Amino acid sequence: MQYLNKPRILFVDDEPAILRSLKRISGKLDADILTASGGEKALEIIEEMPVDVIVSDIKMPNMTGNELLAKVAQIAPETVRIILTGYDDIEMVLSAINHGHIWGFLRKPWDNYELIVKLKQALQLQQVLAERTLMRRTIEQYQQYRKKQFEGFIGDSVAMQFLYSSIEQCAPSQASVFITGPSGSGKEVAAHAIHRLSKRKNGPFIALNCAAIPSELMESEIFGHIKGAFSGAVSNRDGAASLANGGSLFLDEIGEMDINLQAKLLRFIQTGTFQKVGSGKEEKVDIRFICATNRDPHVAIAEKKLREDLYYRLNVISLNLPPLKDRGDDTVQLAQHFINHFSEIEGKVFVGLSSSAETLVRSYDWPGNVRQLQNIIHSCVVMSEGPLLSDTVLNQQLSMSNNGQPVVLSTPTGDSSSQANAIGHQSIEPSQTPASGKILSLAEVERNAIEQAIDICQDNIVKAASELGVSPSTLYRKIQQWQVVPSE
Repeated sequence: MQYLNKPRILFVDDEPAILRSLKRISGKLDADILTASGGEKALEIIEEMPVDVIVSDIKMPNMTGNELLAKVAQIAPETVRIILTGYDDIEMVLSAINHGHIWGFLRKPWDNYELIVKLKQALQLQQVLAERTLMRRTIEQYQQYRKKQFEGFIGDSVAMQFLYSSIEQCAPSQASVFITGPSGSGKEVAAHAIHRLSKRKNGPFIALNCAAIPSELMESEIFGHIKGAFSGAVSNRDGAASLANGGSLFLDEIGEMDINLQAKLLRFIQTGTFQKVGSGKEEKVDIRFICATNRDPHVAIAEKKLREDLYYRLNVISLNLPPLKDRGDDTVQLAQHFINHFSEIEGKVFVGLSSSAETLVRSYDWPGNVRQLQNIIHSCVVMSEGPLLSDTVLNQQLSMSNNGQPVVLSTPTGDSSSQANAIGHQSIEPSQTPASGKILSLAEVERNAIEQAIDICQDNIVKAASELGVSPSTLYRKIQQWQVVPSE
């Protein structure tokens, strides 16, 4: 056992000769050996420094070994406690063991080899106890500081704890932030959080969705315009740049902005100055830029959708929002939050999810992320009655949002799960729908699914049955009915 510092062994006995003998024999160990002539002296030593193992005689004046080790168990529970005892003290030893005062005992007179082995075992045990205590304290500290909700976010997964910490670190800065993440994952929520935790929190927060504004109007939306600048400009108008002065400007889906306008935006970011459309007057503002995209920025740059120099100018601090499928039980927490929220809005009485609905929420991929989950829960609350949201209603709403296609659940990563996903996805590929538009019977759909599973599993019927969630005998019986028996 490797220690950063030598472990300490404390021997306690009222007979000096016994202490000298114990110290001499245990000197073979790679440890610091301490001695005490009684219980009071031993407690003084333990208060001054940590002791890994204490070995105490059971019969001592003023304070017995049992009394000493009982106090050590209270003040230094990680110290491994051993008692030295004669043959006539067994009942007292058993009582100490039962009360948790001691880990083990050594008989007097002791065997030197047995003493060394016992001390080595005690040191190993102490190391395990110390590591376990450290782990417990680390977990307790993590749980103490773990956030279940944060600035509009809900969820306490590891991925979200990292995000919360990153937002807290970058928010007080003046640096630009570039947020990436799939649609519906909460990029604008993150931008709001950064603003609220920044020194600009009392200033304005202006958000522009670059994908929702026509390209010919985008310049005016950002920089504003003067009266007569173009057809329909009947008065002067401030743009986002003016409105965000002293605060934060959030440009969502910046990769959708016209590439030529991106050049003007770059100059604005670099100089802090701009001209309204139709005006020759420069205006200067103080703005913090926060941008976001659901695209891979490097792919957008390669496709000439995003200027490389603009990206690197904005990407001082990077934040990436995880998809909902990577957030574990956050899905259930979010679902419960939305149930509470929408049941109050809709005047319904819902207390939560049924166990099967909870399993479905946890297992589904949620390609639309938090936004999709929010909308699905809202529709479930509207279209059903409480008090529990059932998996039947949830399945129905998911199927309707998926254009009537069956729900495909996510599975853990691995070979078998990838095959299971392949089976599930193949069963709903458009190519499987007859070109004539004919509706297949349930029996035909079932047969197609089974045959595809067997084919994917390379004619291994047992494996195909496992992936389909049925017994092999079921598949054999179906195959016999079709009078087709694939070879295994």
